[in-house]
Amino acid sequence: MPRLSEVIAALDALWPPSRAEQWDAVGTVCGDPDAEVSRVLFAVDPVQEIVDEAVKLGADLLVTHHPLYLRGTTTVEAGTFKGRVVHTLIKNDIALHVAHTNADSADPGVSDALAGALDLRVTGPLVPDPTDPEGRRGLGRICALDHPETLREFAARAAARLPYTAQGIRAAGDPDALIRTVAVSGGSGDSLFDQVRAAGVDAFLTADLRHHPASEARERSPLALVDAAHWATEWPWCEQAAAQLDAISERHGWGLRTHVSRTVTDPWTAHAPSVSAPSLPGAPN
Repeated sequence: MPRLSEVIAALDALWPPSRAEQWDAVGTVCGDPDAEVSRVLFAVDPVQEIVDEAVKLGADLLVTHHPLYLRGTTTVEAGTFKGRVVHTLIKNDIALHVAHTNADSADPGVSDALAGALDLRVTGPLVPDPTDPEGRRGLGRICALDHPETLREFAARAAARLPYTAQGIRAAGDPDALIRTVAVSGGSGDSLFDQVRAAGVDAFLTADLRHHPASEARERSPLALVDAAHWATEWPWCEQAAAQLDAISERHGWGLRTHVSRTVTDPWTAHAPSVSAPSLPGAPN
């Protein structure tokens, strides 16, 4: 069996920490470099429910997309939620490793996995990494559909192919508008509207779209918007990442057993759709 340091070196080759955004916190959070690793669990969020799953599974390493400590801390006291996560990991000899924005911009990266889940053909990065001479790395992906679909049909495709969440899928634009090209960005993507407009695509699928940026984007162009749950747009990366580590394990003869958590850690748990519009002050009866 490989040591943790060997597995981490392989993960860092896939998603070099140097390619993470400056504000990000990626890499190994806890774990003994000399400990042996036989079972690895991949998940989006390093929350207690996922850590408990890793314990039950007998995992030696938990790899998550989201950082546990993004803004630093002064305590890992077990009475806090994050401190309890750390205590549980260490007591059970489970290492935690994070690949966040370095996995977003990788080739393949988070948005490649999202495009794959939607059966879209990737034509290039939305925001190319200037250090990549092949022009494959970068944030987001520009994609093409094999056949045009209406916005209504494309939103239904996303709802059917992404993991279930209480939010489901929201769309902004003419439901009957034809969609031929799409930009996708796993996670929060409303900071990329300028790049999406410059790409000239028909629609943009991402998560966490806020009222003002979305409203302004719709006023500025006919770009259709498709808003999914943050967790749902990033979960496909877990399967992609596990397959990448499987290939490395097979190549080195490590015999690792990789698992992908199916636990839904999206924070929203219920959705009540609007049934009828109430009478608003000043509106005709």
